Amino acid sequence: MGQYFSLIYAGEPIKLFGREHLTALAIITLFCFSFLYFRKVWGEKEKKVVRWILAVLIVVNESALHVWSVYWGIWNIQTMLPLHMCSVIIWASAYMLVTKNYSIYEMVYFLGLGGAMQAVLTPADAAAYNFPHFRIMQTFIAHGLLIGIAIYMTVVEGFRPTLQSFKRIFVWTNIYMVVIFFLNLAIGSNYLFVAGKPEFPTLLDMLAPWPWYIIELEAIGFAIFFLLYVPFLIKDWKTKQVTAS
Repeated sequence: MGQYFSLIYAGEPIKLFGREHLTALAIITLFCFSFLYFRKVWGEKEKKVVRWILAVLIVVNESALHVWSVYWGIWNIQTMLPLHMCSVIIWASAYMLVTKNYSIYEMVYFLGLGGAMQAVLTPADAAAYNFPHFRIMQTFIAHGLLIGIAIYMTVVEGFRPTLQSFKRIFVWTNIYMVVIFFLNLAIGSNYLFVAGKPEFPTLLDMLAPWPWYIIELEAIGFAIFFLLYVPFLIKDWKTKQVTAS
């Protein structure tokens, strides 16, 4: 059992879109699609219980990563502070689930959903591990829950982003990035990967060298936000057409 919690993994690393990876993606997909059924079944009492369960799960899962890192002596302020986008959204999403805070929902929808989808498709930071090792399990659970929470709040609780949400989150994300850039300079970190490309392989390797890839990331981020908003843009357009007719 200890081998599945070890720092150095002796087994074969996960193969991108191999059997294990595709199985994990299928489980996450089924988890999210299940909300289409349960939204017709759950009442307010059941929804509250589900929100609390999701909040506890994501907090415990993220806390376990910090405990594991401390145990193996790899926890440090340069890599483990909750400042990467998905880390921020993990803790924010737990608060949102309990309070149903709409402003945080906007963050979870655009940043959580957009970032977590990329993370489960290319789990680069845990690519050296494979199922059922703790590190790869923790990665897929964290990001799978982020995707599920954003979809749950939209499909079951009836929340939805607006055009103002789109603009607001894009602006605040850029402000946050500037703050993190200077923090990176102060403590020698690379949060948000704005100080340089990560050491492990990622999609950033396909972009221009630093600092030019940051501009490309801006365009990619805008495109992802837009794609996430398109379903609601279409819905609003159809509603206007019906109203006009």
